[in-house]
Amino acid sequence: MKNDIQIAQEAKMEPIVTIAEKLGLTGDDIDLYGKYKCKISLDVLRKRENKENGKLILVTAINPTAAGEGKSTVTVGLGQALCRLQKNAVIALREPSLGPVFGVKGGAAGGGYAQVVPMEDINLHFTGDMHAITATNNLLSAAIDNHIHQGNALRIDSRRIIFRRVMDMNDRALRDIVVGMGGKANGFLREDGFMITVASEIMAILCLSKDLMDLKERMGNILVAYNLDGQPVFCKDLKIQGAMALLMKDAIKPNLVQTLENTPAIIHGGPFANIAHGCNSLLATKTALKLGDYVVTEAGFGADLGAEKFFDIKCRYGELKPECVVIVATVRALKLHGGVKKDELSTPNVEALAKGIENLEKQIENIKKYGVSPVVAINRFVTDSDEELNFVETFCNKLGVEVALTEVWAKGGEGGVKLAEKVLQILENNQSDFRVLYDEKLSIKEKMGIIAREIYGADGVNFTKDAEKQIKELESIGLDKLPICVAKTQYSLSDNQFLLGRPRNFEVTVREVRVSNGAGFIVALTGDIMVMPGLPKVPAAEKMDILEDGTIVGLF
Repeated sequence: MKNDIQIAQEAKMEPIVTIAEKLGLTGDDIDLYGKYKCKISLDVLRKRENKENGKLILVTAINPTAAGEGKSTVTVGLGQALCRLQKNAVIALREPSLGPVFGVKGGAAGGGYAQVVPMEDINLHFTGDMHAITATNNLLSAAIDNHIHQGNALRIDSRRIIFRRVMDMNDRALRDIVVGMGGKANGFLREDGFMITVASEIMAILCLSKDLMDLKERMGNILVAYNLDGQPVFCKDLKIQGAMALLMKDAIKPNLVQTLENTPAIIHGGPFANIAHGCNSLLATKTALKLGDYVVTEAGFGADLGAEKFFDIKCRYGELKPECVVIVATVRALKLHGGVKKDELSTPNVEALAKGIENLEKQIENIKKYGVSPVVAINRFVTDSDEELNFVETFCNKLGVEVALTEVWAKGGEGGVKLAEKVLQILENNQSDFRVLYDEKLSIKEKMGIIAREIYGADGVNFTKDAEKQIKELESIGLDKLPICVAKTQYSLSDNQFLLGRPRNFEVTVREVRVSNGAGFIVALTGDIMVMPGLPKVPAAEKMDILEDGTIVGLF
């Protein structure tokens, strides 16, 4: 059986100019990055400001497991299927991070015959957006330390610098470091650390900005430190936001590529969903809505993380109205949620499935809280028994939810036609009554409590002494009236990754509260979530190579 990269390397791609023409774009609307990639000018969105939006379809999932769910694959496959049904569909995805690519998770380009291409480019440097974000972030870090070294006119307290350096790689050794060593010429000695680029506030700002000037203003509003009097110091106080925006002048433009079946795909931005808000850029989604009649996008990990943040952060700021939500699940993953060991997932087990399906039930309930109709997509595996598949379908139907089997990994768009038909049926017969979950003007504790109780199913929220202190500080400087972005394990509805299925009788503990003032949200860190992942014992990088003729092997 061919692997993903072999399938991608056999793809018959159309020139990106041809893909752009399908969307009504001309040579003046795009900047070419080789033959098969381009950036879309921000003028495209401005020129179509009064054009009616297409229909927005979100693809989310149950809590992910080691058994795999295939959310990105279903997103791509659904877009291809809609085009097979003669619909003008566009896909909007996030850009992969190099950390997961070389680590264990892999990229985010789909799989099998439902991929975006050129897969190798997308999973590696692509158009350089990640590098621009990294450089922009670290310019601000350098400016902070330089300001202190050059006399510290802002009286920055070096013990209270909260803005960290970043790199787009999993490197646990850089989580906590000391900078300024080596004497007076190298600045002041202080503790610092690195986050992965996709967890940075610069990434979040890119993905929530409406244009370049909005991006510049947001970067100026980044809270970087406190001074010796305990007052906030912002990026604009360092007068560096203009230079930072300059570094982002190309990165802010959405990227256009294609699927294996030549369906247009806009890929832009890539914030982690278990740390940041987990959605592609607002500019990419809005551009897609002006260019296509149907836009298929995804949010990271399960609906309790990605979909909640998509609704409560991205849709809130972008004034988006999702019309339908696809919840991806597999029989194998549901059995794992029901307690089956990974090496026993191929054996039919309806009893475990009945227990694990509670996770899907909760995610369905979560989506309905936002006033949007869900449809369940079951990614079919050859080991799934008819009894198991029938059980899932019957279960969902009793909840009033449509179900469709998909085989997009093996069959591409053809394997997603049934799902596409179900989605079109919902779009035709069900009017979206979309609404956000909470008022951002509520207190931090109230907002966190609503998310924990309504979405996770928790009994309540505990706040550590540090978190209590941080909340009071944000309230004192007026930075508490923002949406909440919860940093939480993706594997469980709770903040404990080992509580699978649908946990009950638990509380969530918030150990730290930060503000991403430029992005426009408050980050509540729970559990032991890391903002700088580490590599596994055997990194995926060990299996990768490039041959003498330039052929890449082992990427996926």
